[in-house]
Amino acid sequence: MTDVDFRPGTYPAPGPTTTNLADILERVLDKGIVIAGDIKIDLLDIELLTIRLRLFVASVDTAKKAGIDWWETDPALSSRASRDALRDENRELRERLERLENGEHGAAAGQQRGKGKRDT
Repeated sequence: MTDVDFRPGTYPAPGPTTTNLADILERVLDKGIVIAGDIKIDLLDIELLTIRLRLFVASVDTAKKAGIDWWETDPALSSRASRDALRDENRELRERLERLENGEHGAAAGQQRGKGKRDT
């Protein structure tokens, strides 16, 4: 058997801590990370194309804290948003139809009154 020396100055130097991919991903999603970049294509000092890229990688909770929740209101990504969009469109069409009917009935009533006055 070997003796182990536990004197304070004899501990081995601490090595790098090992971190697995899950820990790194958890940290990134918890805090969020922003990657930004611009791509410009110029020809003879004439700007032909500009692409601005912004990438925000975070968990849903972190994104909501940052005020980002577009996936909840995009009808292509949310069934609730799709139903809301259809309900809003239906309401707008009913209001438009009501305005048109009231306008036509008002104009028709005015024409009827006008015909009656001409006849007398």
